Amino acid sequence: MNPAAGGGFAQEVLPSLQNFAVRRGWPVEFRSTNSPENLAVEARRGAAEGRKRIFVLGGDGTFQVLLNALAEASGVVLGVIPAGGGNDLAAAIGLPQDPLLAAELLLDGQPAFLDAALARTADGKERLYTGGGGVGLDAEAARYAGGIYRNLRGRPRYLLSAVHALMGFHSIRLRALIGTGQQVEINANALLLGVLNTPSYGAGVRLAPDAQTDDGKLDLVLMEDLSFLEILTLLPSLAHRGELRTARIQRFRVDRVRIETDRPRSFHGDGEILGNTPVEVNVVPNAVRILRPRNAHPGR
Repeated sequence: MNPAAGGGFAQEVLPSLQNFAVRRGWPVEFRSTNSPENLAVEARRGAAEGRKRIFVLGGDGTFQVLLNALAEASGVVLGVIPAGGGNDLAAAIGLPQDPLLAAELLLDGQPAFLDAALARTADGKERLYTGGGGVGLDAEAARYAGGIYRNLRGRPRYLLSAVHALMGFHSIRLRALIGTGQQVEINANALLLGVLNTPSYGAGVRLAPDAQTDDGKLDLVLMEDLSFLEILTLLPSLAHRGELRTARIQRFRVDRVRIETDRPRSFHGDGEILGNTPVEVNVVPNAVRILRPRNAHPGR
């Protein structure tokens, strides 16, 4: 458990979840962690002890820590009980936002393969993420979402962060090289360039509505430069439905992309700053097994 997830929501819901486990006879052990490093240590210790299912109570960033800690652990099924600020991975695998309802479904859940994105940043470090990542306005907003707005919950946290980041933000000049060998090259002035495995990020912003979590592909989404007024016109539908209705978006289905920018820019994965550009992102098909509700359609 990440007690800080969701602005402290994970800590609040823990007693109810423990009572639920007692009522349903769910043989589960809860371990509270105080840092990402501590969570990774506890996850590896659980795997070494022979635990076959290891979940996190938290959000997308918390699951990312679990994923990277146990990427090489064979025979372990991972899971997430949503209690974070965004919970886009949980939504993509068919879980409701209510952690108790999600736990109820997972009691009868079934393991399924989940793709991941492997990002290699300018410093040579590699990290897996399973939701959405990118460079531009969203990466700058991720700093505020994990900072001054970290105690807010849901989409308002990310919308306020984006509006805050927008002040003084200028479009970035970028080049994206798609694929290997005969590459497709994109040159653009962009507001953001997202690389997603799930349909949404930022608590339901559906940047890649057709994305699926098990198709062996990532969705590359380019949002061209928009004026401040154009962005303001998008906010109502974005706030209410998570939709971005503009003709200034291009989408590509990719298995590999290299992103270069006019100067070093931050790249985030699942709302966590992973490093600077240039960055290479590759899909890792069937990277891990995750427990999801029975009969749920992956990615929808």
